[in-house]
Amino acid sequence: MTTTTTFSIPYGKQNITQDDINAVVETLQADFLTQGPKIDEFETKFADYVGSKYAVAVSNGTAALHLCALALNVNEKSKVITTPITFAASANCIKYCGGEVIFADIDPKTALIDLEKLEELLKSNPKGTFDGIIPVDFMGLPVDLEKVKKLAEEYGLWIIEDACHAPGGYFIDSKNKKQNCGNGNYADLAIFSFHPVKHIASGEGGMVTTNDKNLYDKLIKLRTHGITKNPDLLQENHGGWYYEMQELGYNYRIPDILAALGVSQLSRAEEMMQKRQEIAKRYDEAFKDTKIQFFQYPKDSIFHAYHLYVIQIEDRKGLYDYLRENNIFAQVHYIPVHTMPYYQTLGHKKGDFPSAENYYKSCLSLPMYPTLTEEEQNFVIEKILEFVGK
Repeated sequence: MTTTTTFSIPYGKQNITQDDINAVVETLQADFLTQGPKIDEFETKFADYVGSKYAVAVSNGTAALHLCALALNVNEKSKVITTPITFAASANCIKYCGGEVIFADIDPKTALIDLEKLEELLKSNPKGTFDGIIPVDFMGLPVDLEKVKKLAEEYGLWIIEDACHAPGGYFIDSKNKKQNCGNGNYADLAIFSFHPVKHIASGEGGMVTTNDKNLYDKLIKLRTHGITKNPDLLQENHGGWYYEMQELGYNYRIPDILAALGVSQLSRAEEMMQKRQEIAKRYDEAFKDTKIQFFQYPKDSIFHAYHLYVIQIEDRKGLYDYLRENNIFAQVHYIPVHTMPYYQTLGHKKGDFPSAENYYKSCLSLPMYPTLTEEEQNFVIEKILEFVGK
């Protein structure tokens, strides 16, 4: 029997509580709206959450990627590898610096960058051809960075981990140690986003994490026009007012009011992660005996953070439209970056990465956010099963 409801269910949604509101109001009434103490607090608590030594809060995830590329000296001679199944910013940050983006196809079982194809790409070119790699923890599913690091060391590559989907996610390494996404143990730098649909929502905002003090110092300078007031770094010192612009940087600062919201959200990170796990488990159970396809990964060694819950279904467009007719606003993540008109002008073309393109034909992101009620999720499941039954 079809359920009649007045639901309007997006694929993702922020969860703002009274504590969040109070935190922002308290900061609005304090002395600093930007460049104040909430920035340091957010950075310290986030670094502690992921297990890194340092964290640098910035205006958004794209700014975080750009600053990482700048800190690693990406330039017009650089060639950097990433996945075509990601938001365009993962590749664009290299183009901002004049570098060349090289794509490696995905593993159809996980939709993550295919490490075997990555190794084939590296082996088929002379050492020194490539400068770095940007693996993406897509959907919240962690890349095995230990394996990536082994390749990076062999071929002289740096690593930027795009962990925007995966705060709280982790994998177990070969030494049976838990490796949190963004902890810096296998990547030079990692980046996160605090866009409203992400795990931690601050409206806008991003974070870079690292264990490298030199990179940290460079990021701090680059996010504020390349300016420093640190007496230890100044070439001259005329007095307490003195500062130096030592290189060309950007205004990529995050204001205190957004950092305050981030701190408050971070205090509930584990609670919200548990909700995502419960939602994913209900979906798994509901669709296990249907034609709907799931991604395969070793659940004993990988903890999926579930920014997205993505299914694959042959008639994706039909299901997408049917759900919208019932006020369920599922979404598609992502259109392969190499098929975008801009990247086609750079020589990429459809057909280059068949696994990514096949993934795109059938993928659909279902509603996944902590405030999704069981009643709402049951309605989503009911409508999907109705469609599959037809």
